[in-house]
Order: sequence, then structure tokens, then C-alpha cells
Amino acid sequence: MIFHTNKYHYFSRNCLNRQFLIAVLFMAMVPSVIAQQSSSITHYMFMNMAYNPAFAGSSEGISVMGLVRQQWIGFKDDKGGNTAPQDLFLTVDSPLKFLHGGLGATVMSDKIAQFSNTYVTLAYAYRTDLGPGIFSAGAQVNFLNSKMDASKLSPITPISWGSDTQVGNDKQTDFIVDASAGLYYKVPDKYYVGLSCLNIAQSRMKKVHVQDKRTFDLNGGYNWTIPGHPAFELQPSAFISTDFAAYTFSVATLLLYNKKYWGGLEYRYQDALSVLVGFSIKAFRVGLSYDISISKMSRYNNGSVEVMLSYLFKIETEKFRKSYKNTRFL
Repeated sequence: MIFHTNKYHYFSRNCLNRQFLIAVLFMAMVPSVIAQQSSSITHYMFMNMAYNPAFAGSSEGISVMGLVRQQWIGFKDDKGGNTAPQDLFLTVDSPLKFLHGGLGATVMSDKIAQFSNTYVTLAYAYRTDLGPGIFSAGAQVNFLNSKMDASKLSPITPISWGSDTQVGNDKQTDFIVDASAGLYYKVPDKYYVGLSCLNIAQSRMKKVHVQDKRTFDLNGGYNWTIPGHPAFELQPSAFISTDFAAYTFSVATLLLYNKKYWGGLEYRYQDALSVLVGFSIKAFRVGLSYDISISKMSRYNNGSVEVMLSYLFKIETEKFRKSYKNTRFL
């Protein structure tokens, strides 16, 4: 069995109780195997800025988006503490004509068991017309601050952290810098496809013993208006993320009505079946999803919940009045 969370993909097959689950989770994070991966979220079709720097500036204005995810509701340790993964995203991006593209930034905070991480990314994307759509290539710098508090965990057996540190009372903080790059192509109201490489340098922390694994993300979506019913539109999409040691695969379909209301289903391979609903009012958009666990972890939790909010500040392009010469005034 593969342990599938937002960040870590290691687990044991014979887990007897929650205390043992937490202990195995922690032991899976020793220096020989620990590796960070990009978060898997249900609203991936709306959160391109969090995965691909080439998306920066793809909106028609200043786009601000936030998302909160609580995974594995009810999953607690033997002391009753909440050890389930929690994620918080905030993204902002805007087109900038004088830069021939757009700028974007992402702040992401996640917590799982004794680990908490804060990411900040700054991205630039060059955009140009290509055929019927717009092609963009982007790059970003990543900043990661990671904290580990092992004092909250009572492992079944003593575990050494590093060469001479005992895990039981250890608290550590570390910081690394990395980089990412991506490509993005979109034909408005038709389809989009994006490919990105995150954590190119695979920077490694020395104190917390965390390494950002180089991860490749591929996603795409298609808009299909139902013939004879122009008010209804289907939007199938897919997302694949891999570091070539583990992978995440999601496929979803949303049904939109008048481009204001939507509902749909999503399947994440060996992990969850999700229900999504949402609506938009002018420039404001709200989305809600609930994940039903289908892995063996389902016996220890009551599913996962996401809430997404976004707002688009439209940028009015200034129209310059053209001047003409009139021969009567020459």
C-alpha cells in the first residue's frame, strides 16, 4: 500500500491503530527517505498559478485567489491532536504589457503531523500570440521555510535525527531557495494545456532534513458547449504530477450553467472521489469540494474539504485617441 497525502508518499501495510499510523508516518520522514512534493488539491483546474509559473498574467486583470484544504477530517493521534494535513494557498497574478507578459506570486502554508512549511514564490511569464491562442513561458524563484517539532510525538521506539540528535525533544527550523519553470498554451473558450518543472535544483535542508524533489506537473482542460443547449458547458480536465518515484493522477468533469454555476465529479487515483460545486457573481467566484476517501486510509478519517475564493480586478485598457491631419487646416 502506498501512503498518499498532499506531501508524502510512504507508508506501511500493516497499521493497527492511529498511534502506530502517526509513528510510521514520522519514521518515514527520516533523512534517508524524506522528500517534499507539490500539494494535490481538488480545485487544480482553477489553481494553475500554484503549479505553473507560465500561467502568470493569463487572466484579464489582477486575479487574487485563495484556497483552504483540510484533509482527512477526524484523523488524530493517540493524544487527540489533529495530525491531518492542512493547506492554505494564496495566489495573485496580473498581465503587464510593458513586460510582454505577466507577474505572479504564491504563498502556501501546509502542516502535516510535526512538520509545517511556508512557501513563497515569485514568477514571471513571457506571453505571445501563437496560432489561435496565446503561448507563455515562465520562470519563478521559490522560497521555503520548514519547521519540525518532534516534541509532540512519542515514537514507539527511539529514533535518532541526524547523527547525534534525539528526536523526542528536537525542534528545528530551516530555509532553502529553489527555482521552477513552465510552459502554458491557451485557446480562449476552447482548451488549455500546461507543463511545469518545480524545484529544479532539488535544494536540501540540513537541519530539518527535507529535500524539495524535482516534480513535473502536466495538466489540461477542454470547454465543450452542449449542442442545442448553449447555456450548458462541459469542462473535462486532467492533472498528472510525478517525481518519477511516486505520482498523482486526477481527472474531473465540471458542468457549467450560464457560466455562473457549476457542479462536477473528480477522481484521484487510489485516493479519493470528489464532489465539486460552485458559483460566480460578476468578478467573484466561490468553490467547495468534498473528498470521499477510497484508500485504506478511509477507516481513519471522514473525508477532506476544500473552500476556494477568487476575485478578478479587471484592468481597463486605456484607448488612445488617434490624431488625423485635415488638409483644410494646413
